[in-house]
Amino acid sequence: MADSFFTITGGDSHSHARTGVLDLPHGTVTTPVFMPVGTNGTVKALRVDDLTEIGFEIILSNTYHLYLRPGMEVMAASGGLHNFMRWNRNILTDSGGFQVFSLAPFRKIRDEGVSFRSHIDGSYHNLKPEDIVAVQAVLGSDIQMQLDVCTPWGISYREARDALRITGLWLDRAKTAWEAERDRGYRGKLFAIVQGNFFKDLREAASAQAIRADTPGLAIGGLSVGETEPVFLEYLAYTAALLPWEKPRYVMGIGTPEYILAAIEWGIDMFDCVFPTRTGRNGHVFTRRGPVSLKKAGNRLDFRPIDETCSCKVCREYSRAYLRHLFKTREILCSMLASYHNLYFLHQLITEAREAINADRFMAFKKSFLDEYTCLGGES
Repeated sequence: MADSFFTITGGDSHSHARTGVLDLPHGTVTTPVFMPVGTNGTVKALRVDDLTEIGFEIILSNTYHLYLRPGMEVMAASGGLHNFMRWNRNILTDSGGFQVFSLAPFRKIRDEGVSFRSHIDGSYHNLKPEDIVAVQAVLGSDIQMQLDVCTPWGISYREARDALRITGLWLDRAKTAWEAERDRGYRGKLFAIVQGNFFKDLREAASAQAIRADTPGLAIGGLSVGETEPVFLEYLAYTAALLPWEKPRYVMGIGTPEYILAAIEWGIDMFDCVFPTRTGRNGHVFTRRGPVSLKKAGNRLDFRPIDETCSCKVCREYSRAYLRHLFKTREILCSMLASYHNLYFLHQLITEAREAINADRFMAFKKSFLDEYTCLGGES
């Protein structure tokens, strides 16, 4: 299937890192790119104006949560998620597979689809892979993901193999449904998800079935699910090497500088995680010298910004002492400012990584950044 929406624009000769551009219905996206997570149609504690101000061109939202609340009637009546949340740039929606398997009680997975009870009100739902495609088309997703069977760290080979078999069946049906939506005018792209857990032969089989499906893009699933960092790095590199170079690659659920830079090194173009905003709401912030906890007593009389090298509006205008005060008094402004800073920090990191790739010095940049970031294990 010919689909020229992804263009590789640069590369690093000392690694697999590359830069590129995604041409999507709501504008272009420069890669590598981190996508803030807006689970319920909002990135927690931030306005869409904040996301635009930082420079994000795409965010992620969640099919499972939006399907349950506010529901498809509201989504359809509003004209889709972009109109509903007043975001005029791109949105990637995950399939809801992870949430079904981690949040929904009484779930049953069959070849036909998944049955589950809502974690909100206990209502019973049956969803097929075709239904998930249709839901994401109603949302108006610029990139949508297939329904897959998510597998955790530590399961048996047999369990992983059966999950992969069902994921493959669902992929074929999702692609057929997506093609039918395209015929009706839907413009979003479908990404297949490579599973296989932590078994290399299953990763090979998963990659082969995703490649055969020939979807516009590919996602690497089943990483950062409880495994150690060496295992994550091993299977990230192993799986990335199996995928076609010309298609965009997305690793789901990574949001720390160490993991992001490792993914970029192996030619990954897209990543997302709740980590920067969730930790921000808990008073933890990124700095060039490592993560900092704002609630520590050492910040009580510290009138420096979070990071003296950062040019975000939070670091320009507020001190650690003030932010600690907000955190200790449970003022919501602390969550807003810390989340803004953390997302700005990651956006800036990836902007610098892109510049380093295009200058053929990514590995030197990665080493320099991590040497400083991990030198003290955080300032406090």
